[in-house]
Amino acid sequence: MAAVPRNRICLYVALTVGLLVLDLWSKDVAFGTFGVRNGGPWLADNSVFRFRFFTSLNEGALWGMGQGFAWLFAALSIGAFGAILWFLFVKKYADSLWLTTALGFVSGGTLGNLYDRLGMHGIILPGSDTPVSAVRDFFHFQFGGTPDAPAFDWAIFNVADICLVTGAIMLMLHSFQQPAGAEAAADAPAEKSVPAVTRSAEATAGR
Repeated sequence: MAAVPRNRICLYVALTVGLLVLDLWSKDVAFGTFGVRNGGPWLADNSVFRFRFFTSLNEGALWGMGQGFAWLFAALSIGAFGAILWFLFVKKYADSLWLTTALGFVSGGTLGNLYDRLGMHGIILPGSDTPVSAVRDFFHFQFGGTPDAPAFDWAIFNVADICLVTGAIMLMLHSFQQPAGAEAAADAPAEKSVPAVTRSAEATAGR
């Protein structure tokens, strides 16, 4: 069985580690600058949308779902990362540049939020003596209305979330692609018909 191309392994590791470092660095900068549950002024403020940095701790998943179940999402993250490695390097999905890139994004985002869910950021809330198991978020968008009464207040998110969504979109797009086998089968009749047409033309010319 052919081994996974080395350049695919290098790409996956570089993407995963690079995005993980970017995520953790950006969180450290945001929380080091603003503290916990605090933020700066609106950097963009108009009738259409607003944007600012505002730090928040999310003990759930994307969009704040499943609050208080950080341990469960941590376990799922570990399982997901293990599955990614298995599919890429055992099932040889890494042969695909697209899938390698997509799963590199997913892995970087998964590990970035897993780091936080394990409390490795070291943030201890008042009344507790252990780090909180929560993901650090800091990108805050609002749409329409006013800051106090927006038409839509987007869930606060981070770089890891961007990586996860990017990877998920890439995987979805890949699922819409026609399998290579189907393409080959579709092309086969046309390819086989070429000699027949050629022979017919030769026979006609020889008459």
